[in-house]
This record gives sequence, C-alpha cells and structure tokens, in this order.
Amino acid sequence: MNKIEHIGIAVKNLKDSNTLFKKLLGAAHYKTETVDAEGVNTSFFKVGDNKIELLEATNPNSPIAQFINKKGEGVHHIAFAVNDITSEIIRLKKEGFTVLNEEPKRGADNKLVAFLHPKSSNGVLIELFQDIKD
Repeated sequence: MNKIEHIGIAVKNLKDSNTLFKKLLGAAHYKTETVDAEGVNTSFFKVGDNKIELLEATNPNSPIAQFINKKGEGVHHIAFAVNDITSEIIRLKKEGFTVLNEEPKRGADNKLVAFLHPKSSNGVLIELFQDIKD
C-alpha cells in the first residue's frame, strides 16, 4: 500500500455537505461524479496530498443508504492507493482478510476498487484504489 488516498464520508445531502466541507476546508470541491453501480453520488475535496470523498445515496437500497440507516452520517471507509490491485487482493486474502469483491471493479475518480470486509479489519471498511491505466 502506498498511501491513504482518501477518506470516504457518508452524507445524507451532498449539496449541504459540500457547503459544510467548503467552510471547513477553505476550498470548494473539485469534482462530482455518479457511480450508478454503487448507487452513489460522490464529491471530492483535496486536502494536501489526500482527498475527502463525500458519498450520497442515489437510492434507498444502496450501500451508503444502508450505512446511514444503520450508523448515521460519518466516516464510511479509508481508501489506500495501490500499484497492483489484483496482487494486493491475493496478498490480503492470504493474510486472512475477507475480500468483498474478488475482482476489482470500476469506481469513482477513474479508479479500480476492491473492498475488505470491516469484520476482518477492526470494524473499518478498507478500499483498495488503483489508477486505471488507459
């Protein structure tokens, strides 16, 4: 793993949260994106070398909607940048982590993503994040 790439925060209202985080961070978000496969609208803020990703559900059955219903708004996941997501999935499985998706999938910000189940990482949802090489 190379670095913390971003911290994902589940929010009920992306517009209101963009305003709040603009005040908090002193800068506006630089990008919004919808990831239909995950049922989520995202908004990204730059914080030094790292990013904050705000996540708003687009439907009541999305993972973000379920998270908010269960735990409320707040930190949803920590994403780590990796060079080779497939090798990292294999390595982490060998180390005993539960991988939620065996194959990487397309995520926000033109990345491949995979997740580790929070039960295998002290209650923290971990996202592996790799640039898609065009």
